[in-house]
Amino acid sequence: MADAAGHLTFSPLTAERWPALEDLFGRAGASNGCWCMYWRVGPRYRDRPREDNKRDLERLARAGPPPGLLAFDGDTAVGWCELGPRADLDWLARGRYFRPVDELPVWSVPCFYVRRTHRRRGVMGGLIDAAVGVAGSAGAPAVEAYPVDTSVPGHTRNLFLGVASVFAEHGFEVVARRQPDRPIMRRFLGTAG
Repeated sequence: MADAAGHLTFSPLTAERWPALEDLFGRAGASNGCWCMYWRVGPRYRDRPREDNKRDLERLARAGPPPGLLAFDGDTAVGWCELGPRADLDWLARGRYFRPVDELPVWSVPCFYVRRTHRRRGVMGGLIDAAVGVAGSAGAPAVEAYPVDTSVPGHTRNLFLGVASVFAEHGFEVVARRQPDRPIMRRFLGTAG
């Protein structure tokens, strides 16, 4: 399929953009009702009613700063990535594969969701570039990601974390690897690194 990234626009998730996210995630809330709360509350998101996860993400969108970015093809949201200071995503520090590499106050882009009709069309790459721009404008020294290395035999099929080769194409480098298929990758911004 043709690369759609050149036709996309990107916007932070705000209260005004909430209906677009609801449409993108659908009634189930993407990824089995997660509503992108995993990195904030951990696996217990599954034990909570989906409506609680949805309500909590909507509160974050309304209160600000925006908890992530939406990709739009025209007026339709076709992709999402969570984005923010790593310190705001409590569960990252607890995950055995994702604990901090160092004390650098990085921003994280830990998950993605792309509308089925727009997969394999450059949406993830566009979101990565937009996330780097937003984090850089906020003064982040680096953007960190936790993608799946699909070149490793037996890799997880849970690609909501992103794909390592796509991050590499967008200037990210592996800074740690605590499990073969789960690198920690960074793109340094400004004078960092």
